[in-house]
Amino acid sequence: MSAPLLSLEDLSVQFHGNRKASALNQVNLELGAGEVLALLGESGSGKSVTLRTLLRLHPASRTKIQGSIRVEGQDVLAMKGRDLELYRGGTVSMVFQEPGLAFDPVYTIGQQITESILAHGEKDVGKAKAQALEMLEKVQIPQAKRRFDAYPHELSGGMRQRAMIALALACKPRLLLADEPTTALDATVQIQILLLLRELQRETGMSVIFVTHDIGAAVEVADRVAVMYAGRIVEEGPVSRIVNNPCHPYTVGLLASTVGPEHRGKPLQAIPGAPPDLANLPGGCSFAPRCSRASAQCSSQVPPLVSGSGGRLACWNPVSQLENQ
Repeated sequence: MSAPLLSLEDLSVQFHGNRKASALNQVNLELGAGEVLALLGESGSGKSVTLRTLLRLHPASRTKIQGSIRVEGQDVLAMKGRDLELYRGGTVSMVFQEPGLAFDPVYTIGQQITESILAHGEKDVGKAKAQALEMLEKVQIPQAKRRFDAYPHELSGGMRQRAMIALALACKPRLLLADEPTTALDATVQIQILLLLRELQRETGMSVIFVTHDIGAAVEVADRVAVMYAGRIVEEGPVSRIVNNPCHPYTVGLLASTVGPEHRGKPLQAIPGAPPDLANLPGGCSFAPRCSRASAQCSSQVPPLVSGSGGRLACWNPVSQLENQ
C-alpha cells in the first residue's frame, strides 16, 4: 500500500492569549493522493484551524503545536526559510473563505498570480504572465485577458472566487485546501464553484481538503467526510456511509438540522445547547453535555477514535443502523 500524501499524528494546537484555548486535540488523519476529504462541523469545531495549521499560518509567538504533520514524507513542522516558502503554494495551496480579503487591493489579479509563479521558480516574466492568463482561462473566467488587468474590487464575488482558485492552482500544488470557498456566494454560483473545483481536481489529480458546514456541498465534492467537534474528529468515513448511516449522535444532529424542500412548514430541528468553551473543555466527551445518549462514562472518559468496517468513530454510545431507518 502506498504511503499517504498527508499524515497527521496526534496533532494538537493551543492558542496563548489572555487564556489558553485548545483548538485542536490529538487529531489523527490520513489523505491519499487524488482523494477529496470534506471536514464537516459547526463553527469553532477546528476545521479552519486544521487547514491553517497545515500551512503554518498561525502566529508562532501565540501558538503551541504538538504532534506531527507530514506531506509527501516531509516534516512540515521542521520546515524553515525557503523550504517553507516553496511548500506554501507549491506543495500545498489554499483557497480562502473570503477572496476579497485574500487578494491585495492595490495590485491587479494578473500581477498577483504572476508574482506567485515567479516566487516558485519561474524566471521568465513573460512565461509567468502566460501561465497566469492560462489559469484564469482554466477556471472559466469570461474575458480572461481583460480580467487579468482588473483589480480585485472590480470583479464580482463569483469572479473573485474563481480568481482565488486560479491563484491557488497556479503552481500546481499536490494538495489544495479549500476553506468554505462558497460561503459568501449565492446558490447558483455556489454550485458552479463546487463543480469547477471537482472538475479541476479530477483533471490535475491533486488531493483536496474541503471545509464546509453544508452537507450538500460535502456530498457534491467529497469522497470521504470527517466530522469535527471541539477540535477532535468524532466520525469519519465514505460520504455515502456518513450520510445514510451516521453513527455519532453529533453527526446525526448535523444531518437532521439540514433544511430542504421536504421540511417546508415543519419546525427546524436543532442540536440543543452550544459548543463548549475551548479554554475550558469538559471532561470526557466534549459533546456529552448536549447529547441525549450520554452516560456517566461519556462525562468521565474521552472516547478513542476507533477504526471499523465503515470508517472511524469516537463514541461510547453510538447510534445503530436500525435507529437510522
